[in-house]
Amino acid sequence: MNPSSTLNLNIALIHYPVINKNGEVIASAVTNLDLHDMARSARTYGVKGFYVVTPLEDQQALAGKLVDHWISGGGARYNPKRCEALQLVHIRDNLEQVVTEIGQDEGRQPRTIVTCARPQKGSVTFGELRQTLSDGTSGLLLFGTAWGLAPDCMAAADIILDPVRGTGAYNHLSVRSATAIILDRLCGEFD
Repeated sequence: MNPSSTLNLNIALIHYPVINKNGEVIASAVTNLDLHDMARSARTYGVKGFYVVTPLEDQQALAGKLVDHWISGGGARYNPKRCEALQLVHIRDNLEQVVTEIGQDEGRQPRTIVTCARPQKGSVTFGELRQTLSDGTSGLLLFGTAWGLAPDCMAAADIILDPVRGTGAYNHLSVRSATAIILDRLCGEFD
């Protein structure tokens, strides 16, 4: 079975509002590896768009420069596959812009889905989320940077997804690794 053909999914990497290790709300830095790896995962699993959310102008400029290099600069000629993936990247000031843009494209607001490494009350399983989105409902899957999404962002979401769990108590994956695992569980081919 291949559920990816039935899921209408976008992803967003949130750099604000997120929390630091002390629980304070901050804006985090954009990283080159996150952009490349998450765009490649998004393209592999049929995600419609990959939004990078930061209000910081210097971080927007940095992300824009990296993306431009790979979609219209020397990187596009050097690695067309990378170009294809990075064409999914859209840099936006805030989450509201992303939701509005997708809503305009889809004709209705997407369901916002948050992820967290820590168990959350009322979270849904990967199978339950696949079922919820199987009717073509637009979903926007939010990934937090730093130490995760800010509490207000978590509380405002429509759906909370179960965390990715390993084999022990340690659970601190990079956001790009968690993205790949989550997209595979939601959109990958499985028996």
